[in-house]
Amino acid sequence: MQVSQANNVKVYNLSSGKSLPEWISDRKKRLLLKQDVELRRRIELIQDFNMPTASNCVQVTPDGQYVLSTGVYKPRLKCFDVNQLSQKFDRCFDSECLKFEVLSDDFSKLILLHSDRYVEFHAQYGRYYRTRMPRYGRDLAYHRPSCDLYLVGDGADVFRLNLEQGRYLEPYNAECNGINVCEVNPEHQMLSVGTEDGTIVCFDPRSRTKIGTLSIISQENLPNSVTSLSFKNGLEVGVGTSGGEVFIYDIRSNKPRLTKSHAYELPIKSISFHQLSGNVISADTKIIKLWDNQTGENFTSIEPGIGINDVCTYQDSGLIFLANEASKNSVYYIPSLGQAPKWCSFLDNITEELEESDEVVLYDDYKFVTNQDLENLGLSHLRGSNVLRAYMHGYFIDMRLYHKAKSIVEPFAYVEYRKNRIREKLEEERASRIKLSKMPKINRVIAERLLDEKQSMKNQGEIQDEGIANPLGDDRFAAMFLNKDFQVDMESEEYRLLHPVMSKQEKERRRRRDEEFSEDEVDAADNIESEIEVPAKRQNNTTETIESNEPSEVPVKKKKKIKKVKLVELEDSINSKSSKKQKSKALGDLLNETSEENVIQSSGTALGSRELTFKIPKKKIDTKKEEQNKAHRMERKLLRRSTGDLLTVEKKPPVFWRGKKVK
Repeated sequence: MQVSQANNVKVYNLSSGKSLPEWISDRKKRLLLKQDVELRRRIELIQDFNMPTASNCVQVTPDGQYVLSTGVYKPRLKCFDVNQLSQKFDRCFDSECLKFEVLSDDFSKLILLHSDRYVEFHAQYGRYYRTRMPRYGRDLAYHRPSCDLYLVGDGADVFRLNLEQGRYLEPYNAECNGINVCEVNPEHQMLSVGTEDGTIVCFDPRSRTKIGTLSIISQENLPNSVTSLSFKNGLEVGVGTSGGEVFIYDIRSNKPRLTKSHAYELPIKSISFHQLSGNVISADTKIIKLWDNQTGENFTSIEPGIGINDVCTYQDSGLIFLANEASKNSVYYIPSLGQAPKWCSFLDNITEELEESDEVVLYDDYKFVTNQDLENLGLSHLRGSNVLRAYMHGYFIDMRLYHKAKSIVEPFAYVEYRKNRIREKLEEERASRIKLSKMPKINRVIAERLLDEKQSMKNQGEIQDEGIANPLGDDRFAAMFLNKDFQVDMESEEYRLLHPVMSKQEKERRRRRDEEFSEDEVDAADNIESEIEVPAKRQNNTTETIESNEPSEVPVKKKKKIKKVKLVELEDSINSKSSKKQKSKALGDLLNETSEENVIQSSGTALGSRELTFKIPKKKIDTKKEEQNKAHRMERKLLRRSTGDLLTVEKKPPVFWRGKKVK
């Protein structure tokens, strides 16, 4: 549970902390709860109070027993029972639900407005009926005395769907470009709509006529569209605009009684009046502000850090539900605003224990020092001032002042601290890496397979770690990885018959083994590069010993016999001495020495560039083979017999019997 304190008012975020994904098993959840302290200490007020992606609207039923929330994706409606602190049902839709209205005391009668112009009526068992609006809708309101459902959206018409007759009636006309919100006053049942033109148009449902229009002008004398509307009682109404301003009007006057700006210039999403505390709760997409209804003074504010779509207060208590642009619906509790509801009265006990505890909250910007530390830093003269806050046997001091004094007294203390921190970070990274160990040369593949099996069993906590030299862990079989007589020949026919199928891990181990060099091979290669010179000429593929030209005083090897690495020189038409000389020559000299017989084509341009096409001379062996193949083909051509007579077949005339052709 996260606690914030804005304007000396404590706000408890009940939805903070880690959350467990839905797809993991119950056994895995129990293991995580045992291992992670933060998961055990979190407060899950309502179980699974979330949406797959984001939530759009949230409301509490009039009886206070159910909390309804809509969201995406897939578009759905979730109902939560507060007495059971869990989800009651979940219904999915074909399109996103923009607004919904509760007609009964519980969830048995619902009206939902969708983004595809459909209006759905839901009963306790599910969808009861659906119909379509003439235009795309944005908001809806229900007039109980006449059973009229008001639907507003694109255009100036306020559509009236009578639920008793089951048909549309003649709409109201607000004479505007579009209508964003509509609201019915619970006291005298007056209908008010907020338009895109920045006006509020009021209708009397009894006479079905327009009774007044109010223009909303911002402090900069600019008209802003009305984005939210809410009635406190029969006379006062709160209006939110797209410019981030909230106006409190008395319907008997055309001037606002109070004006409050959110200072973010974001559209106001929701306005509600808290009857017990007398505060106004207004919200835009960034912040929720609670301020006094009479003076406009700030009470407190809530910044969830994510986009806000809707705000609902549970029956004038201190519990606030948020529909936001996150999978988890946010829940906040403000004890100064009101007590917790009966179904979660334990919140009062938790907050009282937190407020009465003497535990001091340590922040990163403060440092605890003792009297001896003050003497060492030379800050003992600050005792009794506001810079030091006495606590137990020491003081709290600002971290910036502490570092500044520390750098003056010990100039190199920060350098040492930085080195220690870097060393600790490097050790942590090294500890997380895979430790490479020298594998045995004899039966290395078997040793790797045994170590992989032991590592998988060790991760499950079944065995302890064993040495690399003897993966079996038994001294009786140690000779298997030390004596060459026990080497397993994996290329033999007997081994292939016993192991006909090679596992995927075995193929991966072989691939890694082929890619990497052993340490002995790397050392041998380094010795060859540093101590051996390639002989100028090698004939008949014989190996020669090379003597070093270094003086005898230098302790280097004069002779070295190559055993492991065997250098083989490819045959060439040009001897090694001449090739070595030609490699040292420039490209121009090589071109001049090239005979004209090998040049097939030569071309040049006016800019001086030149292009030559060379004919590579063939080797004697290749020429001899070509002559033999040519002689063989000529011999076969002379001995070959023609098949022309065999292919020609004498065609017989057709045979007829009784006028019909037969075979």
